[in-house]
Order: sequence, then structure tokens, then C-alpha cells
Amino acid sequence: MDDAFDYAKQKWDKSHKVPEFKVGDLVLVSILSLNIKVQVLLNGELENKHPTFPVSLIKPYHPDDKELFPLKNPTPLTVPPVEQSEDKKIKKVIKENILRGKNQKEYFVRYRNPIHEDEWLAESEIPDSDKLLRRFRHERRPQA
Repeated sequence: MDDAFDYAKQKWDKSHKVPEFKVGDLVLVSILSLNIKVQVLLNGELENKHPTFPVSLIKPYHPDDKELFPLKNPTPLTVPPVEQSEDKKIKKVIKENILRGKNQKEYFVRYRNPIHEDEWLAESEIPDSDKLLRRFRHERRPQA
């Protein structure tokens, strides 16, 4: 039994290493899935985004080395504009709120693309609002 455990541990340790990052290191982050978290400092357009990412999505950044690659033209790092990365398609309506003194409702919506943060919108600002609001109200209705 111990031999099987040692063998499995050895196989696991070969492919799973603890990342060694220091404060100030540049890293690359994938935004496709999330779980174990690390907090990073975001600059520029990403400054207002949530700075916590799973450690599995962070990779070390290696700048171009002119000694190793003298013929390579360095490419400047550019962050794609957040708003233009994909159309803001609404996945679902999460909450409903009535604005005080205005007698007007606003809805908390979640977008399909995880880059876009959830936000409060008026019904007139929600594309295809009749379908989304009908589904939202149906899900809130108590089932008998």
C-alpha cells in the first residue's frame, strides 16, 4: 500500500510544482477559470477589475533577451481594451431594485464574458429585456 502511495505521490509531484513568485514580478494571467487565489496589482484599464486570480492561471513573464535572441524584434506589451474585447451580452438578471423617489426599477445583470463585471441597469438599457426579465421573474416565483 505504501509503495502505491509513494508511486502516486512521485507522479503527482513531477507535474505539479509550487510557483515561485516574488512581489514585483511580472506575470501573465489567464481568465478562463477560477479557484485558488492570489492577489495582483493591476494597472491602466484593468485597474478597476477585481485583482484576485487563481494561482494556476498565473505564469511568469520573461522579457525578450537581446543576447539570446538578437534578431527578434521586441513587441510592446499592450493590454486589449476591456470594453471592446467582446460584445456585452447579458447572461441573466440576478436582482431587482426600486430607486428611491423615482419609482423606477433597475436590475443587476451578469454578462456572459467574465471580463465584464456585473452592474445595475435600467430596463431600457437591457437589450432583449422582455425575455431576460420574464426568465428572472419565473425563477423567483415559488414552486408549488
